[in-house]
Amino acid sequence: MKRIYGAIVFYAGIMHFLKERNFRKIVPAFLPFKKAIVYISGVVEIVLGAMLVLNKGTKIAGKGLALFLVAVWPANIYMAQKNFPIAGKRMPAALWGRVLFQIPLIKWSLNIAKK
Repeated sequence: MKRIYGAIVFYAGIMHFLKERNFRKIVPAFLPFKKAIVYISGVVEIVLGAMLVLNKGTKIAGKGLALFLVAVWPANIYMAQKNFPIAGKRMPAALWGRVLFQIPLIKWSLNIAKK
């Protein structure tokens, strides 16, 4: 399961580069250097995801992902508060669901770090 999780995280990181403008929109307005934030967070996801997929440094990757998820949580909350469209549609329930889904993802990441 951790390899599947790693692949999903890795893919999300790649998308930061392919859809940079979309990710830049969800960086909270008070933060400067939005493009750099998107690229740096993408690199973090690629590295941590690869660590899980390759089964290398999984304890570090699990802890890193937990910290990363806490760090990006404000962006998910901002996205839900502003009701950003997903695929051109406004879906507030999905956005708030994503905010809540961070909790089990953080827990899962910490569990990976324990193994």
